[in-house]
Formats: sequence, C-alpha cells, structure tokens
Amino acid sequence: YMCHLLSSVYFCMALYTLLSCFPQAPPPHCLFICSSSIFECLYSVPLDLDVRLRRLDLSNNFIRQLHTLVLPYLEQLDLSSNQLDLISEGAFENLAQLEELNLSRNALNNNLGSNSKALQSISRLRSLDISMNGLSDDAAELYLRNKPSLDQLKMTGNALTRLSHNLFKESKGLRAITIDDNLISVIEQGTFEPLTKLEMLSLAKNNLEHICDFKLHQVKYLNLSQNSLEFFVTREDDQLYGLEILDLSFNKLLYFPIVPKRNFLRYLHLQNNMVGTLNSEATMVSEANSLYIEITNERIVRKNNLHANWRQMPLIYIDLSYNHFRSFPLETLSLLSSLKTLNFSHNCLRNIIWNVRNYSDSEIRRQLFFPSLKHLELQSNGLAFISPFFLNALTQIDKLNLQDNSVQPCALMDHLGSSQSTQQLNLNTSCVAFGQLRTLKHLSLKENNIKMLHPNTFQETSLVSLNLARNPHMVMHVGALEGVQETLQSLIISEINMTSSDLSLPCMPALTQLDISNNHLDIIPSSLSCSPLREINIRNNHFVSLNLSLIHNLSDHLNLMYISGNYFNCCDSKWLRILNESAIKLADIRDAECFTDDSKMMMMMTEYLNSSFVYCLFHRKAQEVHFGQIFIIVLFVFVILTVFIIFSRKLCCR
Repeated sequence: YMCHLLSSVYFCMALYTLLSCFPQAPPPHCLFICSSSIFECLYSVPLDLDVRLRRLDLSNNFIRQLHTLVLPYLEQLDLSSNQLDLISEGAFENLAQLEELNLSRNALNNNLGSNSKALQSISRLRSLDISMNGLSDDAAELYLRNKPSLDQLKMTGNALTRLSHNLFKESKGLRAITIDDNLISVIEQGTFEPLTKLEMLSLAKNNLEHICDFKLHQVKYLNLSQNSLEFFVTREDDQLYGLEILDLSFNKLLYFPIVPKRNFLRYLHLQNNMVGTLNSEATMVSEANSLYIEITNERIVRKNNLHANWRQMPLIYIDLSYNHFRSFPLETLSLLSSLKTLNFSHNCLRNIIWNVRNYSDSEIRRQLFFPSLKHLELQSNGLAFISPFFLNALTQIDKLNLQDNSVQPCALMDHLGSSQSTQQLNLNTSCVAFGQLRTLKHLSLKENNIKMLHPNTFQETSLVSLNLARNPHMVMHVGALEGVQETLQSLIISEINMTSSDLSLPCMPALTQLDISNNHLDIIPSSLSCSPLREINIRNNHFVSLNLSLIHNLSDHLNLMYISGNYFNCCDSKWLRILNESAIKLADIRDAECFTDDSKMMMMMTEYLNSSFVYCLFHRKAQEVHFGQIFIIVLFVFVILTVFIIFSRKLCCR
C-alpha cells in the first residue's frame, strides 16, 4: 500500500478512496507519501486528506496560510518553499504524532504571535527546519519554546545576530544544530554548555571574531568556517572533549588553534587563513602562547601551551592550504604522531630547510620524524629545494604532490657509498633526491620546468604512478626510469614537446596506464609490447599510422584509447580495424580525422570506418592506373632513345 509519487495530492486522495473499498484498512505502519504535481500548484492545503497519512509533502507551492490539520497519524510534514506567513494557533493541535516539520523558505518573520503559539503546541517534535525565514533573535526564541524532544534544528539563512542563554533552555535534548549564514557576532556564555547531548554544531558563514574559551566537551563536529576568527583558544583542563572534526577554514587565523588538551580530534581544517604571516615558526608559537596567557590569565606559566596540547592530538588529517607560510613548521607538525594526510599546497614556500633547534650546544642536528604521514600535498608553492633531512623524516610517505613548483630531480651519485654522503652533497644544491623516499608510490612533478631527468632518478623508490606532464623543456635520459620499471603502473609524460627520437622507454611489465598526449610523436615505442596496458592516450601528436604488431600485442589487455588530434592515413589503418574488432573503446573517435594520399582531404574516422573497404579499393585502383601510365611513358622514352643512339652510331661509322 505504498504511494510512491510523482503525481498530485489529488491522485493520492483518489487512491486512498479506492483502498477504503477493501474490507481491511491499511496497517498502521504503512507510509503514504504525497506531493504536489509539477503541472499544478496548490494555494491551500486540501481539506479532505485521508486521516491515515503518515507523511505529507506540500513543498514548492504557493500556500500562504495554514489552518487546522486533522491528521492524527502524521509523522512528517514538509511545507518548505511556499509563501507561508500565517499559521493559525490550532493548526498543529491534532498532529499528535508529528516528529519532523520543515518550514524553511517561507515568511515566518510575520505574524509572530499566532505562528509561535502554533509551533508551541507540538511538543513531540524531533526535527525542525525554520531556515530562510528572515527570523530575528527574538523570533527564534519564540519558535523554540516547548520543544523538550527536539533532536535536530536548522536555522540557516536567517537574521540572527546574537545567541543568548535563553535560546535553547527548553530544547536541552538537541543533538545537531545548524545556524549557518546568519549575522551572529556574539554567543553568550551558557548558550550551548547545558546541551549535554549536543554532538554537531555548525555556525559557518557568520561574523564571529574570537573563540576565547572553548568549553563544549560533548561536541564531536564543530564548523566555524567562513567567519572572521582571529584565534581559537581552549583553557587547559583535565576534562575529556569529544571533538573529532574541527573546521576553521576561511577565517583570519594568525596562529594554530590551541585545542583541548584531552580530545579525539582527527580532522582539522585550517585552509584559507593567514597562518604563517609571522614568518618564523618560533615567532608564531611564542605569540600564540602569549595570547593564551593573556586570555586565560594563567598564573602558572607553561613554557609552551600550544605544543603541549598538540602533542596529544590523535590527528590524522590537517589542511593548511592557502595560508601564508614562508617556512615549513617542522617542529609543530612533527608533534602529530598519528598524522596521515597533510595538505600544504598554495603557500609561499621556496625551500624546506631543516631549521630545527637543537636541545643543547651540540652541532649534531636533531632529527624529527613524521612517522605516520602517507600523503603530502605541496602543490603550487614555488619550491626549488627540499632538505634531505626532511625527506628522511618521511619514513612512511606513500603519495607526494609537487605539482607547479620548481623542483629539479638530482642525479643518482653511484660513486657515493652511503646515504649520509648523499645528504651532505645535496645540502647546498638546489635539486631534490627522490631516492631517499623508499616507500614512495605516487609522485607528481607536473609543471616544474624540469630541465633534465637523469639516469636512475627514482631508483630505490617504489613508484607506482609518476606524472611528468607540462615540463616542456625536459630532456629525458634513456635510463631515467631504470629502477622503477618493474613497479610503475601509471606514467604521464604529456605536453613535453617530445619527439619519437627523444622518447625511450624500458620494458615495463606492470604498466597499465600511459599518457603521451600533446607531444610530437609519430611512433609508439616498441618496448611497450611487454606492458599490459589497459589505457593509452596518444592525442594531439603526429601519428600517421600505428605499428600493427604492437597493436596486436596491446589489444590483449587494452580497454580504452584516445587517438584524436593526429594525422592518420585513411587507407593505412589496419590497426584501427584491429582495435574496432577487439571492442576496445575509442573514447574520442568522433573527434578523430584521417587524410587521403592523393587529395590530402581530411575526413572523419567514423565515416571512414563505415566505408573503408569501398573507398580504399577505389583508391588502390586509381593508384594502379596512375603507376601503369607512368611505366608505359618511361618505357616508350627508353625505346626511342635506344633507337636514336643506334642510328646515330651507324651514321657516324659511315
């Protein structure tokens, strides 16, 4: 007895009338869903709705007034996106089972007296959405009275400027609150603290400037993004905080947040802030600690509150992209022993120098480690140098993104016997030695303006994927990929201005994806015949034809191929028929063209595939006639010349 609708309320009413003819009524758990038709709009709620309705969807209509509803079994009511501005005081009195009410996108800022009394009559409500109604602070308080069972509340897109301690005093069972996109600049003390079950709180897109003393022990997810926050401070205590996800992105933070000492924080979003503006890490940490002392009025001054709290964070993800870092905060980030993913892209780094303070006057450098870090994003920083000591600290690195920098890979120094010697050699050079990253599997060096890829550049790594695209002046040495040819599965060398004579690839028995597009190639390296390629991209090169034996070998594994933007010969394309017969997907075949030998006329390859036999048979006959005529003319000239020479000799002899 389910009414799954895409039809009008009246359709459902007709169905209910039909069902009432049956001797047995629908069971109480049966859920009827009704919504207005896309072809007609309602201006009022139908009067003769079936009293057995459990869910009623009247969203996206033109209802302006709501009068008494007699639907004793109704559990969910959606009146969103109407023009509702007047709800009669007794409208909800007969909705004893109503638990979910959506009144978003209406005009409930009008007729507050009647509207608020109507909402106060439904005390069983668990979910309420009153977003985008232009509500003021006082209006919100009125609508939230007598809501002891309320579990979820949404008030996005209203006109709230202040959250008072009276706002939720009758809704202390709330678990999730969303008050995004308002004008909130003040949160009174005691507003959220009494909500002992609160787990999710979102105050994004408001006007908050400071979090001076975070005290919400129960909250697991806190979203304060897109405010004007300059700092986030938590007074140190021994209570356990449930915080797992903290979003402080798109603010004006100058310092790292001082988070609760005991917490479950796993995800920290700090992108698009001003962290790092103070240049050195030491200055930033010192300023943050001074700020903490000033705000909390601590009598006992700890040497480093920021680091003391960060040392205990079980963080696995932190996003620091789009900040103002000019140096890498080695000491602070190395405290995060559980960190797996670090996004440090779009900052102002030029070098990553090992400027770690020593414990004593000893000249021995103190080595820090990132023992769990697997994924490091350093895209778009302008990096030219990365200290070997930093690379040594990445003991578990799996994926490294260095796109859009100025990194030059170092040549492998075979004559150096130890990695320590290699480190000493590279301390004052401007290249990066990737051989130190033994666990590295995924590396992107796209857009680095690389000049030379030396032999054995990536030896000792475990590379599975390598992106070298958009290095237009790169010279790739014959042995550049030696050392990783057994493990490499994906290789991208597009947009390098490379010719076939420049490209030499070793046999790569694990390679399944190859992108050599946007170059000047006319031959696919024969060494690829030993690769189980599933996808290959040869777009925008100078190919006229493809090697038949190579295509035969590749067709055993190939699933996808891109070929457009080349200069294929229409009648020298047996390779194309092989691919077509092997059911290999040519994703851009509709954009691919080929030309004819005699007229140099371009035609679509799809058109050629449909008429290749007839067209090329005629073409070959035309060629045969053409060559035959030339042969007869040459033979005739030869005979005439021979006769002339013989006759001339006889005449001379006489």
